[in-house]
Amino acid sequence: MNKRILALTTCLSLSFFSFSTDPQPVNQLSTQEKKEGWKLLFDGKTTKGWHLYNQGQKASVWKVQSGELQCQPNTPGSTLEHGDLVTDQEFKNFDLKFDWKISKEGNSGVFINVVEKKENPTAWTSGPEYQLLEPSHYDYKADPKKRAGCLYGFAAQKNEAVTKPVGQWNHSEIKQVNGKIEFYLNGVLTAQQNLNSSEWKQMIQQSNFRNYPNFSKATKGRIGLQDWMKGIAFRNIKVKEL
Repeated sequence: MNKRILALTTCLSLSFFSFSTDPQPVNQLSTQEKKEGWKLLFDGKTTKGWHLYNQGQKASVWKVQSGELQCQPNTPGSTLEHGDLVTDQEFKNFDLKFDWKISKEGNSGVFINVVEKKENPTAWTSGPEYQLLEPSHYDYKADPKKRAGCLYGFAAQKNEAVTKPVGQWNHSEIKQVNGKIEFYLNGVLTAQQNLNSSEWKQMIQQSNFRNYPNFSKATKGRIGLQDWMKGIAFRNIKVKEL
């Protein structure tokens, strides 16, 4: 009798453990995340809360499919608008988390502190970029400062981080507090910079971004997703204001 009870107890314990460790549903917040102040920036069904940079609400190459926010720029015969997708809301001090997967030889990015102005022709002329890159892209070997997780064009990965194979989801995080930023790729710290420092201003002057007078002038702005020549998809985009 005792052996039967022990066996039953063991089975119930294993069942509970299996149930309690089920992956969290996609594009949803847990009860704990809600208590901590996290908010979804993508509901998994619509592009509500987003618009094309400097173009507003227009039908574009960005669409929602299978719970993913996808950019499909190479649709044959398409008359849809191209452009970077930016949040309606602006953020200053925040913790941003998101999952992404990219096509073979894909190249994209996530911008922060984007300020929409006609004199800023694209989001990247305004805000710094968290680089997204598939390793078979030619930039991967040509320039370590352009690999995934980098502060694009400015520094190689602070600590080496590996992207998942094509078709698999990567997890990224961007933190900013009073202009001090940290980038993470699959749990690894890949970039760290103070956007208010003289060092950062000097780095800009030594780069091609010096040709864009409004680049990184703000430490508050919109979050942007880059439209590029290859497909990119996002999910689980969530933010907590700090």
